[in-house]
Amino acid sequence: MTGSRTKSRRIMISELFIVRHPFSVCVPADHKVTLRVRAEGKGILHYQWFTEDDEEVFAGNKEDLTIQANKSQLYICRVSDNFCNCVFSDWVKVKALDIDKSGLPIHWQGEPHIAESPKPQTVRQGKKLTLHCAAFGIPTPHYQWYRNGQPLQDKTTGMLQIDNATAKHEGSYLCCISNILQETWTEPVDVGIVQTDLLPTPATTATDKVALLIGNLNYSHHPALMAPIMDVHQLANLLQQLGFRVVSLLDLTREEMLAAIEKFIQLLDRGVYGLFYYAGHGYEHAGRNYLVAVDAPQPYRPENCVCVQRVMRSMQEKQTALSVMLLDTCRKWYNQDCIPSGIMPLGPTGNTVYGYATCEDAEAFEVQDGGKSTGIFTKYLNAHILQTEKVTHVLERVSEDLGRDPLVTGKQQVEIKHTLKEPRSLADPVQTAGHTRELNLRDACWRQANKLPRKKRWMFVCGVEVEVSFSALFSNVLMAFATVKTKGPRTQDCTVTLSSIPPMEDIFSGPGRSEEMDSLLFTKSENTDSTLRLCALQKLTESLVIKVDLHYTDMNSKLRQTESQQVDIGKPLVASCKLHRRNHTTPAKKKEGASAQSMGNITSSKPRLHQTQAGPFTRKAECAAKVAVTRGNEPEENDENELQDFTF
Repeated sequence: MTGSRTKSRRIMISELFIVRHPFSVCVPADHKVTLRVRAEGKGILHYQWFTEDDEEVFAGNKEDLTIQANKSQLYICRVSDNFCNCVFSDWVKVKALDIDKSGLPIHWQGEPHIAESPKPQTVRQGKKLTLHCAAFGIPTPHYQWYRNGQPLQDKTTGMLQIDNATAKHEGSYLCCISNILQETWTEPVDVGIVQTDLLPTPATTATDKVALLIGNLNYSHHPALMAPIMDVHQLANLLQQLGFRVVSLLDLTREEMLAAIEKFIQLLDRGVYGLFYYAGHGYEHAGRNYLVAVDAPQPYRPENCVCVQRVMRSMQEKQTALSVMLLDTCRKWYNQDCIPSGIMPLGPTGNTVYGYATCEDAEAFEVQDGGKSTGIFTKYLNAHILQTEKVTHVLERVSEDLGRDPLVTGKQQVEIKHTLKEPRSLADPVQTAGHTRELNLRDACWRQANKLPRKKRWMFVCGVEVEVSFSALFSNVLMAFATVKTKGPRTQDCTVTLSSIPPMEDIFSGPGRSEEMDSLLFTKSENTDSTLRLCALQKLTESLVIKVDLHYTDMNSKLRQTESQQVDIGKPLVASCKLHRRNHTTPAKKKEGASAQSMGNITSSKPRLHQTQAGPFTRKAECAAKVAVTRGNEPEENDENELQDFTF
């Protein structure tokens, strides 16, 4: 009898078993997770989930347990039936990582997502080498470390640690992270082993380099300038050689300037080098610098302009590794009947640099140099900017050269203010390891403002083939080139003209633009039959259509004929960024915005300035009587008491 009961008992126990165990997961803190267990047995089955402290989980009496993972915890599930049988699932760990989860897809399905990548490093021989990697995954990802392409035995956790590093441990390391859904890899990082006690000074690097360049020249109510065209164009080319992503814009209203700055700030992030350059009219008031928009009225007030210190503050809030402000503009003091407000630093973060074209209460000048106009400050800046020295040393060289220029002796002198904590240079390399996802997001945003229309070919009825190609002169100035590729069998004297719908004004061909300037900036190819400059693309509110008119003589009738074709090229370059749609935050701003719209046309009501006479020309826009303000020599990183109605 005893043996019979024992056998029966074994049968009952064997009839209750788990067919699917829960599995461990690794998720961001506070992420919702569901653990599942499946069992088979006789009758109704009962479930109870427990934590590692043998505590019953509240409401954990079902086969699926959904929890908010606010901390790492072990879980197990007990399954029982009505015959006093029970069985336990495997222990599983819900690991909650309180680290950056940016970039995690909204509808994440559990595939491995790298949240923390290893970083390159140099260690002394005999010291401990540690590399970290962390990834989210459902199930918990498996780690496998590699050195120089070879898997490392027993290095299968998120932390690789070598207690006594030697020369053989030097090399390129990466980690493979995988689960049943997917496999992904970190970027390779270099590990160097130094045999002396002296470690080399770590090289400074940037996770990315971004620059916004604005040049204002065609003012509605103030003297026009010549030099910002050349200044912005040349500086943009030089910064691109240094690895910067550059957006260059001409002739912006205040609202367009603020919208462009907002887009620029979005491209910044921790570790990024940010550079802002402005050439045009400007002034200083109560310790702040203001940039005059092309639609600023006469007289203007701070609310009609853009505050430089506000731009720098926004750059700092992004925790950039280097924030550079280069201003080729006047700094004359004006009194707008406003009570001067004090400059109060709000937790300076360091690594900020201001390069002013001139000192306080002084003017900045532009000159004719070899048939072209250039700002004197930018002329010397472009001569030195490619140097690999610390950025402040580069600006010191600019200051020395400008100080020796007899044209501005006693009139203009560079001023440099900075809080550099490290020897950072504009030529520092970009190190993307561990930042690839953020880099890809910035790359997509930057490409949006620099996307060119594709080359297009048309075959006309008469047999003539015409090709139209495009290039960007600035981020808001598009060049279109038309070339006759094949002539028809019965056509002669073919000519091509280009136009756009809607018409876009060519600011370079207006009154006061010298032939030398035009030919210097835009040398046409010998094979190009027609060119079209499309300016102020930031004002474009609809798709741009390019119209090609082909004129030719029919060899049979001897008559001039015209055929036309057109193509919709969408919203090219910065037009796709919709700078004209910037939101206004206060009723006062809405009124101001309406005024800006009425003055938005870049054509001036008066003739533009044609500076052909000798001597330097000021970038000062007269406004009101000046008043001296005593200030210290520290950089204005942040200001506390800004005008109440002036915000981004």
